Amino acid sequence: MSSSTLLSRRDLAFLLYDWLDVTRLTERPRYAEHSRETFDAVLDLSARVAAEEFATHNRAADAAEPTFDGRRVHTIPQVKAALDVFARTGLLAASLDESIGGMQLPHAVAAACFAWFQAANVATAAYPFLTLGNANLLLAHGSAEQIDTWVRPMIEGRFFGTMCLSEPQAGSSLADIATRAEPQDDGTYRLTGTKTWISGGEHELAENIVHLVLARIPGGPPGVKGISLFIVPKVLLDDGTSGPRNDVVLVGLNHKMGYRGTTNTLLNFGEGVHRPYGRGGAVGYLVGEPHQGLAQMFHMMNEARIGVGAGATALGYTGYLKSVEYARQRPQGRPIADKDPTAPQVPIVAHADVRRMLLAQKSYVEGALALILYCGRLLDEEKTAPAEADRARAHLLLDLLTPIAKSWPSQWCLAANDLAIQVHGGYGYTRDYDVEQHWRDNRLNPIHEGTHGIQALDLLGRKVTMHDGAGLELLLDTIRATVGRAWKAEGEAAVLAAELGVAVDRITRVTRRLHGTGDPELALANASLYLEAVGHVVIAWMWLEQLLAVEALGSPDGPDADFLAGKRQAARYFFRYELPRTGPQFDLLESLDRTTLDTRETWF
Repeated sequence: MSSSTLLSRRDLAFLLYDWLDVTRLTERPRYAEHSRETFDAVLDLSARVAAEEFATHNRAADAAEPTFDGRRVHTIPQVKAALDVFARTGLLAASLDESIGGMQLPHAVAAACFAWFQAANVATAAYPFLTLGNANLLLAHGSAEQIDTWVRPMIEGRFFGTMCLSEPQAGSSLADIATRAEPQDDGTYRLTGTKTWISGGEHELAENIVHLVLARIPGGPPGVKGISLFIVPKVLLDDGTSGPRNDVVLVGLNHKMGYRGTTNTLLNFGEGVHRPYGRGGAVGYLVGEPHQGLAQMFHMMNEARIGVGAGATALGYTGYLKSVEYARQRPQGRPIADKDPTAPQVPIVAHADVRRMLLAQKSYVEGALALILYCGRLLDEEKTAPAEADRARAHLLLDLLTPIAKSWPSQWCLAANDLAIQVHGGYGYTRDYDVEQHWRDNRLNPIHEGTHGIQALDLLGRKVTMHDGAGLELLLDTIRATVGRAWKAEGEAAVLAAELGVAVDRITRVTRRLHGTGDPELALANASLYLEAVGHVVIAWMWLEQLLAVEALGSPDGPDADFLAGKRQAARYFFRYELPRTGPQFDLLESLDRTTLDTRETWF
């Protein structure tokens, strides 16, 4: 396998085949036409197209971000060229049904494929990323007519999709959205309102843009219970062909620190600039039943949250590989014990502190990638496991892990990007090297699709208590099963298992302590700390799983010897340097500390 500074093909093979054993999925009817050979072929295709079509304009799209001249949005031509190639590969529908034009790849394999594009150019990859989420939502909740009209062109790459949730006065508080949808005699609706932070909300990269918009039907219940979901296309279709421009108007582009190649927009619906069929108001089509919009949108949001974690992982991973390459090539200094100033300089990778930074990055990005692919494997179980009990188990575990899979990589793979800059030294702080852009791009991921704090409230306030705590108990039992296997393996795995077992028991005690107060405000005051501590325990579990997979392979000679030794060392690093962070965090949580609650706003 040829080396790349985007992702490690060897690591993907290890995670998919040696650990997750995705080839066993080919025994199931949905994946029966596949084999390891087809999986490898599509992974190789993804790596090649990502390197040749996406990575080649990553810096150019960052330097020449989209512009709006008052009528049209302009992007550099390489963006559309790359997306056209991507559409021709069929990868947009990698995991979708053959009946809709998909490849029916396992979700774990599809996630690995798309990670190449996120590593190569996360901004250009955002367009198909949002489109796939939009299509999946409509496949789950749309009518047959809506699927034929809107989903099929998206899968073909002719239409792109967005999701329109936030509004200027509401932000993440969706209970406060004000966009209205007035029912019409012909069964359509006319929408009026403003949506902000809409990625991919306006461009000329496709024939059409399919907006999924949350809005209120007059007379509906207040708060989130009164939200409905609508398809609002940029261009309306008459008898399946392009019709009048809908009343959706770009107010302006947001100018971001990173992700600059993705248009991010403020949109007005129903402003009256365009008057489809003779009058103002954006024409929309209700998805499913009225007042079910938030539950439907969460289908896309949960998929997007894991996708954000995957993007954060990919950005951290490519930054790590580029800092390894730099550290091997950059001569500077001499070994501490060598006092001869005339001796040749050594590559900076020879210095212990540089190796510390590289090990930290490796432990973050490879641990995060394991979690993302594990979530993909859970989705495969949820969709295709023969037994209903196994499908339900996978669904519950994936539901609990989603806020962690979104937030942990967004925090710690960003930290990896920070370390990649540090390894490069002063050069890393310039635009001459890619690592500063990776950091800027990755800084969005703790914010969008639900901030770090929102994910923390979701985990501690909802996920760990759902079904009387069944989801958390399932996660902890699953980790304990790994601990038990490691005990039987003895040696180093058993030592690390003992440490992980202690951390798992602390999660149980701390969670009971927090929710035993009877005071939700106090219980959730330090939810972000809880998310970070539990996330670290989950990644330690991912590393123990990888260590057991390494041990199962024995001690092969050749290139694999260094690869497997690197896995062992990264596992050691995470358990010695990272897992101990959780002790003080759990102590603080268990103490029911009120520092943040008791702080008055006048003290700032």
